[in-house]
Amino acid sequence: MKEVLLLAGTRAEAVKIAPVALALADHPVLRPVIVHSGQRDGEVEEVLGAFDLEPDVVLQTPAGVDGHAGLLAALVPALDRVLRVRDPAVVLVQGDTTTALAGALAAFWRGTPVAHLEAGLRTGDLAGPFPEEGTRQMIARIAALHLAPTDDAATALVGEALPTADIVVTGNTVVDAVQRVAAADHPVRDPALAALEADLDATGDRLVLVTAHRRESRGAPLERVLHAVRALVDRHPDVRVLLPAHPEVRGAVRAVLSGHPRIVVGEPLGYPDLVRALRRAALVLTDSGGLQEEAPTFGVPVLVLRRATERMSAVDAGCAWLVGTETTRILAEAGWVLGSRLRLPPGRNPHGDGRAATRVRGALERLVGLPALFGSALPVRIPS
Repeated sequence: MKEVLLLAGTRAEAVKIAPVALALADHPVLRPVIVHSGQRDGEVEEVLGAFDLEPDVVLQTPAGVDGHAGLLAALVPALDRVLRVRDPAVVLVQGDTTTALAGALAAFWRGTPVAHLEAGLRTGDLAGPFPEEGTRQMIARIAALHLAPTDDAATALVGEALPTADIVVTGNTVVDAVQRVAAADHPVRDPALAALEADLDATGDRLVLVTAHRRESRGAPLERVLHAVRALVDRHPDVRVLLPAHPEVRGAVRAVLSGHPRIVVGEPLGYPDLVRALRRAALVLTDSGGLQEEAPTFGVPVLVLRRATERMSAVDAGCAWLVGTETTRILAEAGWVLGSRLRLPPGRNPHGDGRAATRVRGALERLVGLPALFGSALPVRIPS
């Protein structure tokens, strides 16, 4: 057996590696090994549990680790020890986190091939999102396999003079994940969401799902967004808002939105509950990358609360609109969506078709030199 180490330290990483772990579960040669870096306690386990998975290796991040430098300094030697003991055939890292960078560096220094899941996302601005844009560009320079979610992402990699033969367009595994969780139809667990669902059932009101937590959104931009959300609810008496608040912005959120009878400021939702809320939403306002990718699966329009997005496929496809953080613009665009009762065709997600993990499996087989008889039955697209 050849081990494929799948690294995850955050919620988003866990969501996107889970379909790959499942796609490799019955492989005759490649054995998936999920390594939880410990970057975020509890998040990885919670998400993996929704897919009946659990980490095979859990690293203990030392207490008192501070900032990206401290976390990187702790993770690289810890991951190096895992690589020394397990000697995997390939290390798969996802996205643009400190866990991904640490895993890519540790593997590269040991001569182990690095596969980069969700490769090629770019804004072209190292300051936004920070530090994610720089992190993913650094990983690209040392990866042996670039698993691009879209043609746009592959084109960006080709434009950076990376070898075309090492770039594969797979679709985004988040679409695989959200389809699987939606089909499972897990019962609601969050009490605030359960109460809100009951109110929506009783009144026929519509749900607007809001998330805003990115570093560049904090301060004045977040204040403007929150005032837009409150005004939006006041203007639309049949609208209720659910805002699962990240701990680092909860105080600012409650200062503006607390006390409104049709706004629920809740705790971060578990992944099945988030998918449940998303399926029911009439509109999403978000600065999150994941929701931009997931919402089109259910035909839910998205207003992106950012100046730029590395996920332009949904914008180009008419599934999402870049609106920034100005109160007037948000109110105008959200008012138009709600007033027109816009709903997009479900199941037409520009980020993927739900078969990305199968394509990733095929690309990993080729990376480690397995014969064609193990290959994916789905075509693998390589940009010209």
